[in-house]
Amino acid sequence: METQLILGMRELAPHYDGFIVDLWGVIHDGVAPMPDALECLRSLKEPPGLYDDVMSSGEETWQHLSRRDDPFYAALGRRCLHIGSERDMEIRDGLGLEFSDCVERAQFILNTGPAGWDDRIEDYEPVLCAALRRALPMVCANPDIVVMHGDRLALCAGALAKWYEEGGGRVRWHGKPFGSVYDACLGLLGIADRARVLALGDSLRTDIAGADGAGIDSVLIAGGIHAQELGTPGAQGPDLARIQTAMREGSYNPLGVAWTLRW
Repeated sequence: METQLILGMRELAPHYDGFIVDLWGVIHDGVAPMPDALECLRSLKEPPGLYDDVMSSGEETWQHLSRRDDPFYAALGRRCLHIGSERDMEIRDGLGLEFSDCVERAQFILNTGPAGWDDRIEDYEPVLCAALRRALPMVCANPDIVVMHGDRLALCAGALAKWYEEGGGRVRWHGKPFGSVYDACLGLLGIADRARVLALGDSLRTDIAGADGAGIDSVLIAGGIHAQELGTPGAQGPDLARIQTAMREGSYNPLGVAWTLRW
């Protein structure tokens, strides 16, 4: 089936009662808002107000660490090795955890992502290998492999978790494409009919696959993390032939594709 090119959200908005909008790569690029994104949000959310609620993979992680209401979390212990940056420190608040930089003292790993924008997986291999030897479980608070940071891509928590899992480690993932975060978002929206909800995201692996799994429609914002591979060389715009190939290869089924979030 040919991929539909969406020129603006105004043609889709009347068909939906709620929207799940990805932040990084759709609303902002890690440094500044994306062109036209805020205007589009204002148009989607009338009367004025850009959104009703914010749900992040980090928030979902915090809630599980706080409640400890399933066997995985109940067994974690309280001594935590945190892989993350200074930007991620708020996730520690109110959890009653003891944080240590020593793998030998830790009972589990909380992975919120690399500390620096230029970090590589190789920088974390020594601590991850030591954690594998001790069979420490890992909580991954962001499943993205890469994220936009201005005009380039930076390593994200999902890349470290994927490396750890492929090495034999046990990982509990939070965020898209996993169903629990969609259940949380739909609960916040208060919309029972999933056919009346549209997801907007720039990642095939997380946003589009996650929406498919949750049974809701989606639109791929191609000018995000996939811009170089799905864009027209030398111009800002989607290459529909490339996009069609990617859809077939990954069995992705978005309703359509737009280059940016615009009204």
